[in-house]
Parts: sequence; structure tokens; C-alpha cells
Amino acid sequence: MTAATLASGKGHRDENFPVASRLISPRHRAPIMAFYRFARAADDIADHPSAAERDKLLGLKAMAEGLVGQRDDEPTALALREALREHGLEPRHALDLIAAFTQDVTKLRYADWDDLIDYCRLSAMPVGRFVLDVHGESRATWPMSDALCAALQVINHLQDCAKDHRELDRVYIPADALAATGASIEDLDKPAATAALRQTIIDLAQRTSLLLDEAEGFSRAIADRRLGVEVAVIQALARDLVARLRTRDPLSERVHHGKLEALAIAAPAAARRALQR
Repeated sequence: MTAATLASGKGHRDENFPVASRLISPRHRAPIMAFYRFARAADDIADHPSAAERDKLLGLKAMAEGLVGQRDDEPTALALREALREHGLEPRHALDLIAAFTQDVTKLRYADWDDLIDYCRLSAMPVGRFVLDVHGESRATWPMSDALCAALQVINHLQDCAKDHRELDRVYIPADALAATGASIEDLDKPAATAALRQTIIDLAQRTSLLLDEAEGFSRAIADRRLGVEVAVIQALARDLVARLRTRDPLSERVHHGKLEALAIAAPAAARRALQR
């Protein structure tokens, strides 16, 4: 099977956070979109609900081989390879994503918070690092970017915890966090979260808030003002989603932002950052 046969049909406008929005300078948008399309294709392979594990692993291997020039039959890999060449960038961040998606196929449970963050080092942090490299930003900003990207990943896991378990038998909520409140994996099958599972989600939302604290100065540390504005928007959206996870049950209530809700949060955040020197 190829990436095309396993495609979900999702695009960058379907994501929870902005991807190469119009805030980004046009000269940087093309390589970021090439990276996104590559990541989307690989993610679709890993998350396909009915493909066999062997087919998924072969598909991901083909994506990696296409990225490093060992084959030319995966269009998104070829497009990203060309974009990297044009901008003098290495494939390391995209290869980290392939490692994360491979892990998604072979690892369905996480023991503790550190185990989950180790996954985020492959699945989320490379995305922010790539965008910073495209913009020529200092790598001194990487720690704050890593914290923000890990927070975004955990937010997605908490929002989609029931869906991930139901459709993929994948549980990102750490086992020790469930045990600490007396919750169980079986609680994810219920129409509404048990009191124990709600407490688990609240506890993890609090830990995620601490990651956002680590990233607090990130947008101001970015030299490119347009990228700084986009990061400020993403941080504001993430803060609001963490607050929602403390008060809303992702099993029975909507946590994701609607378009108007996202705009109401994004606009003032963008304005504040745009006015900063």
C-alpha cells in the first residue's frame, strides 16, 4: 500500500492549531506546507483503522526512503526532499516524525509522563524545530518551542482520548496517571468520563499548563515578527484548551474550538504580539 491509498483526506485546515497560516511570510509557507503534507501522509498511514501493521510499517519505511533519495514513488516525500534541498535544510526533523509514527504502530500504551514526553520528542518537538529552522531562528529558542509543541501534543491526546482508544486501541494517557486516581482504560469506553477519569484528565491538564509556562516567552524570543504573532496565537489557543479540559469532559462534551471561538481568542493575542517591539 502507498501513502495515497491510506490517505484520510484531512488537510491543514482540519488541524486544531494553525498550520502555515497567512501570518507566516509567503516565502516560508511553501517548505512548511511540504513538511505538513509529508507529516499528514505519514500520520494517515499510522492511523489507518484497517490497514495491517506490516503494511503500515512498510508504508512508513517507504516515506523515509523517499525523503532521503532512495526512491521516488512517494509524492509528498519527494516534494519535501526538494524543498529541503532548495532551502539547505536537513531531513532530521521529518525522519523523527517517521520514528514517532512507527512507534504509533507498535506501541499502544505509555507508562508515565516521562514516557509520554519521550514520544513528544519525536512526534511534536521536531515540528516546531523545523519551522524555526525554515525561518533561520536561533536554536536557543528550541527549549521553549519544545515545551509548547509537547503541550499541543498532550492537549490533542486528552481531547481525543476516547476516539484514540475506540478506533486504534491506542492510549496516550499514562498508566500511572490512571492508577493514581483509580481510573482504568475501560473508563474510556463509557459515554461520559467517570469521576476518576475526569480527575486524571484534570491532573494531566495541569501538567500541560506547566509546559505552557515554560514556553511563555517563546513568541517574544522569535526574531521574525510574523512567526512570533502566529506562535502567540497558538499559545493563546492552547491556554484556552487546557482551561476547557479542566472543566469539560472530552468523552461527552466538545473541547475543540469552533472557528468563531478560535478567532475570538486568536485576534487579541495576535494584536498584542504585533504591537510588541
